[in-house]
Amino acid sequence: MAETASSPKAGLLQIPQVEFDSGINTSAAWTVSLASPEGGARLSLNSFRNSSVDVEENTTEERPASDSAGSVADDDALAGEDGRPARALYGFQGRAEFRELTLVEAGDELEVMREDVGDGWSLARLAKTTREQDSAQGQGSEMGLIPRSYYIFTADFAQTEGLLVPSTHSRMRSRREASGDSITPRGSPTRAAEHLPIIPQTTGEWFPSFRRSLLGGKSLNRFSNFVTSGAEEFVLQGSSEDPDQPPPTRHSRLASDDDSRRESVLGAGAEAEKHFIEAGPSWKTKVPPFRVLVHSPSRRTSSISGAYTMYTITSAFEALSHSRSSSDPDAEDDDEPPSPMRITVHRRFSHFVALHTALSRQLPGIALPPLPEKQYAGRFSDDFVEARRGDLERYINRVTQHPVARYAEVLTFFLGCENDADWKKELPYYLSLPPKGPSFYANVYHPAFNVDADEASEAIDRFVNHTRAVGKGVQSLRNIFGKVREARVEMSKAERLLSYSLQSLITAKPLASAPTTGISEEDEEEDHTSHGHLNEDGAWCWRESCESCLKLTKAVQKTSETLQIVADLYDDHARRTQLATHEAFKNVAHPSTLYAPVIDTHRSTLSRYHDSIRDGCEDEEMAARCETVLNVTMAEMDTYHTQKVQDFQELTKEHLDGEIAFYEQILTRLRTARKAFDSPQYDELARSPRQPSIYERELEHPRLNPPPLSQPCPHVFDSAPMRPVSVAIQGGVGMLLGGVSTPARGSVFGKFW
Repeated sequence: MAETASSPKAGLLQIPQVEFDSGINTSAAWTVSLASPEGGARLSLNSFRNSSVDVEENTTEERPASDSAGSVADDDALAGEDGRPARALYGFQGRAEFRELTLVEAGDELEVMREDVGDGWSLARLAKTTREQDSAQGQGSEMGLIPRSYYIFTADFAQTEGLLVPSTHSRMRSRREASGDSITPRGSPTRAAEHLPIIPQTTGEWFPSFRRSLLGGKSLNRFSNFVTSGAEEFVLQGSSEDPDQPPPTRHSRLASDDDSRRESVLGAGAEAEKHFIEAGPSWKTKVPPFRVLVHSPSRRTSSISGAYTMYTITSAFEALSHSRSSSDPDAEDDDEPPSPMRITVHRRFSHFVALHTALSRQLPGIALPPLPEKQYAGRFSDDFVEARRGDLERYINRVTQHPVARYAEVLTFFLGCENDADWKKELPYYLSLPPKGPSFYANVYHPAFNVDADEASEAIDRFVNHTRAVGKGVQSLRNIFGKVREARVEMSKAERLLSYSLQSLITAKPLASAPTTGISEEDEEEDHTSHGHLNEDGAWCWRESCESCLKLTKAVQKTSETLQIVADLYDDHARRTQLATHEAFKNVAHPSTLYAPVIDTHRSTLSRYHDSIRDGCEDEEMAARCETVLNVTMAEMDTYHTQKVQDFQELTKEHLDGEIAFYEQILTRLRTARKAFDSPQYDELARSPRQPSIYERELEHPRLNPPPLSQPCPHVFDSAPMRPVSVAIQGGVGMLLGGVSTPARGSVFGKFW
């Protein structure tokens, strides 16, 4: 990366890079991503035709995406060139509107005109044999885009001794037979050419909650994770990177003494990139787990980006027992455990996005938790900030709980860089690192011959069925828990109504909106007055100076006030303690969707593994690489098993601890109210007249309509049900006109959907 940045040709041609997007920006590769004949900066087709002009005198401007059709019309400049011979590994049916090859079957001969035209795509056309047949029918040769991993250059192994490559290919053969015969031959070199890393392609989201509400967390990407993660390229061709060699150093201009801070908790960066799998298979733990707290959100303002929320992140590491100084004579006598080491940094949401992007590129075989969605409306409200804080804390702790992700170099930098200047200086470096792709699997070390194909196939089937059942059960549990919270709010209203009724009883003041079942019309028409109902001491008696009724009245009033406190406890428990538990259920939700890439990679690798051990087509090297990928996927399944046990233990204990603390508070209040009826507290109540309760004034306007119960922010993979159009329009108009609507702490589109 550093050498490219320092290239003189790149310095002269300041051409902006276009972010490639599968299925949306594919046509941009025709105008922006074609490599120049010298292999330098990327030029458009028109600039390629004028390549004879001096670069320093004529700068090239790129066409917008809307002019891609015009650029395609100029592909005659490539018609006279001979491309590199290649053969399709398996079928590809592209889309004509995206300028892709529309019909390629496994085994077809191709001519690759441009190997790299942008983020994993190549510009190719069908071979001469097929082109001559099409020309005979009055049709031109088909030229278009094809994924780089969907073909292999035949020139790389055509001259290998003992290997025969057929010169013709029959399109009448079945796709399965052609795919099986066109797998990398045993005699092909494992590292014949230097392959660029595969860049994962994502289509992006139209709205913040589009993926959540309509797709249920499914990706729009037309390519499987087996392809985008680099596992397929590693299985077929291996990795061009030597795992025994240290990674290349940065450019001399960028290297400085600050590089020592860019080391992970393991020391050197090369050691952090090596991952070990033990028997199980399961990941070997290099670094003990630690706890991360996200707290103290504060609103800040920038002249460039405007207002944003900054979160304080504190990492707590367990101190080692040998960290004390041996020279301290009192160290042996001190039995207090060493205090944990803490590191505190400040990060905003965009920094979490950068961390997630870097981790996804550096750990393509790991099932990372989804990052919360970006919010565009109401992002500074107290409820949303608190919900976002909880989501970010669960996200970062989920990452640190993973035995491989917790010692990633970028995570150490994210949690340990306390200087803002160093953060701004070093962050672009981590974002500029290319995706690992096949090199990730090349740095995985595991016991040899520890994979049984039948056991691996049975394990993935059981894993899929289990995760689906868990996901369905968790969704049901989340819905039921929401009803439990609503029942607690209703219980709060009932306790409050009971308290008001006792106050109305001992004061003769009517309770507004109270049920009147069993009361005659004559009693309702009577003038409510305290004369004869209360004496001068405020006692519930018609006799003056009645100590018995005074003590009874004050004890009942204390009971009424206690019930108000109990009602507040019920309401607060549903809105705070149970809301936190309700939010925590997102940690165990949608496991089948989260591990779908791992499942896809496992099954695709199993298919390749069966092909590599087939009689007559054995390929030991490919089988060994398949075992490496299968070890990674099965280690991920073992990680889910460990995390599932830990998550449900913590969820259950958290719920039970909250319920115990809640009921203990209620019992304490009720016991205190009960003691008011026993001596000597009961006798002391007659010493002074009764004072009016603070809740008597609420009898005319009782607090029986609490605000709506706040709901947890939806999970990224949640599928929100569509609401009727009339209800959506009514809610939208009410929101625009400032009307009262149900508060939703999720996406702004939660008001409509």
